[in-house]
Amino acid sequence: MRVLAIESSCDESAVAVLDETQGLLAHELFSQVDLHRIYGGVVPELASRDHLRRLPGLLREAVAKAGGGLDAIDAVAYTAGPGLVGALLTGAGLACGLALARGIPALPVHHLEGHLLAPLLAETPPPLPHVALLVSGGHTMLIAVRALGDYELLGETRDDAAGEAFDKTAKLLGLPYPGGPELARLATRGRAGAFRFPRPMLDRPGLEFSFSGLKTAVSLAVREGELTETRRADIARGVEDAIVDTLVAKTLRAVDQTGLDDVVVAGGVGANATLRARLTAQLAARHARSYFPPLAFCTDNAAMIAVAGLARLTRGERATGRAITARAQWPLATLAPPAPPTPPTLDPQRKTATT
Repeated sequence: MRVLAIESSCDESAVAVLDETQGLLAHELFSQVDLHRIYGGVVPELASRDHLRRLPGLLREAVAKAGGGLDAIDAVAYTAGPGLVGALLTGAGLACGLALARGIPALPVHHLEGHLLAPLLAETPPPLPHVALLVSGGHTMLIAVRALGDYELLGETRDDAAGEAFDKTAKLLGLPYPGGPELARLATRGRAGAFRFPRPMLDRPGLEFSFSGLKTAVSLAVREGELTETRRADIARGVEDAIVDTLVAKTLRAVDQTGLDDVVVAGGVGANATLRARLTAQLAARHARSYFPPLAFCTDNAAMIAVAGLARLTRGERATGRAITARAQWPLATLAPPAPPTPPTLDPQRKTATT
């Protein structure tokens, strides 16, 4: 089976083609960072309009690179939520229209399930079951991934997510959008220990997160003295250390709680080099293993949507009717597991197994 996937949940327009036997054949992406930078954040209406401009061209490029044309596409998967509903509708409308015109299935995909399955694109995919630290946009979650569609939420953020904490503190430091990567770059020049910000909720049991207090602490530090380049770098280092230490400590707790030795980190914050290094070292000390998606597949992309869509399509899942699905809110806990594969039956005339 060959799946074409479309991602348009926020500020990346992306199209990918994934073949069940040949692997990822095409992966096209256009980032809207330059469009939104002057506003300091994503403007939903502008994001939707830019998806409309970019997606048709990306689709043509992806299909051309994959070879075989549209006739070779067996199904279309698209991000149906959570995300900006206007942006989601652009990709969903294109996907469903294409599927209807070609007479092939269209499948709505949960954006977070795409992130959870993105590490399957790595050369060494993670085994099941495993613990997943999902740090993407407004989401920070620890999840026990036992099988496709079998996700147990272990803990999540009560307020700001890790990615939001990066972006909001970066804005306090006067860094351009998107703030997270800019803050990480600035932190490499900071001195360890010059600022020690709170590690939220580490002083109590459990696997929940809270990063809103960190933003307040940084705001006070910014106002307490002249914001020189050295001070900015030191604050950035303190912010990154606080976030990474919190994520690592909670993930280790999840390993202890579940007894699972394999840990996946997924989502945009999973590209942070400090998080990767510290978590890998801490897990190795416990004889546990870490798995990360390739850097290109940490942030939003269509390849991960193709992986999730193909996994469900090969299990027999199909969209019902011709409805276009787009959900601004879609709790991962409500995502139904796919039906088990249909067992083959024996054709008495041909003496062969059929499905």
